[in-house]
Amino acid sequence: MKKIVVTGGLGFIGSNLIKLLLSKKYYVINIDKVSYSSNFYNVKEFRSSKKYKFIKADLNNQNKILKVVNKYQPNAVFNLAAETHVDRSIDGPETFIKNNIYGVFNLLQTFRKHVLKNKNCKLIHISTDEVYGDVLFGRSKESDAYKPSSPYAASKASSDHLVYSYIRTYKLPAIITNCSNNYGPRQHPEKLIPKLIYNIFNNKSLPIYGKGLNSREWIYVDDHCEALIKILEKGQIGNFYNIGSNINLNNLKITKSLLKIAKDKIKIGKNVKIKFIKDRPGHDIRYALNSSKLIKTLKWKPKINISQGLASTFDWYLKNPGYYSKLKKKDIIKRFGNKYK
Repeated sequence: MKKIVVTGGLGFIGSNLIKLLLSKKYYVINIDKVSYSSNFYNVKEFRSSKKYKFIKADLNNQNKILKVVNKYQPNAVFNLAAETHVDRSIDGPETFIKNNIYGVFNLLQTFRKHVLKNKNCKLIHISTDEVYGDVLFGRSKESDAYKPSSPYAASKASSDHLVYSYIRTYKLPAIITNCSNNYGPRQHPEKLIPKLIYNIFNNKSLPIYGKGLNSREWIYVDDHCEALIKILEKGQIGNFYNIGSNINLNNLKITKSLLKIAKDKIKIGKNVKIKFIKDRPGHDIRYALNSSKLIKTLKWKPKINISQGLASTFDWYLKNPGYYSKLKKKDIIKRFGNKYK
């Protein structure tokens, strides 16, 4: 049985990836430092599985991470551990530098030592489309220059550069992926879609930055996870792969779609109305990826359209009210990223 380490596995994408890996008969070791966005509710379905092991550890603790990989001898490592909320990076960029850059550096140092004994092991480093910055026209290709706008995006861009430098200099068997905006079950409600759903449930206004015209390429989390496993199994070492749906919608359209879904399923409170608020500093207008490399070379394509995905996401939160109870309320309702407005 192949063993896989997933870092950040108590988070959104990590927990969904673990669920999929377990269904495909992998043994999974989940390494998570347990931050504000970690949620043990995300792994309740499989935490008692004999094919699953949780270990609390920080990537910056190089000795502990090395002990874990030496003990379990994984065949691959998916690195999803990261600070990811742009608004928080505006208020406190230091945490993003420490975790997204130094954390990746320490993981790379650990992985270098591991592959000396296990040469067939791969590192899949998961990144974001935000490294490309504002894309007003067209779609970003893997060969396009990075131009990050936020401290978060800059920290992820830096981590990508670090990983690639280790590929070139130390012949590290690694692959870098850049994915568009994910949505789906188990996502922290600091992000747009689960924030809107939370506010709908709790009869609160629906805050939208600016005029709601910022456009994102939306991909259902299961489609992203399927792509990651495809890249693990068939991707080429040293390559970058964009992962996207090729479907762009602005924030206003997303909000109206969720409201329509909600009205068909629950009674909407009188305070549930769109409320335009001051935009955050440096807010990019549009992200968009060209994923043709992944589609053509690895024969992957997304399966879930936006209507299906939003309905499925809404249903999951509706059926899992216990998810919110595991989070601090201030982390759900407090607005970040406006200190410098």
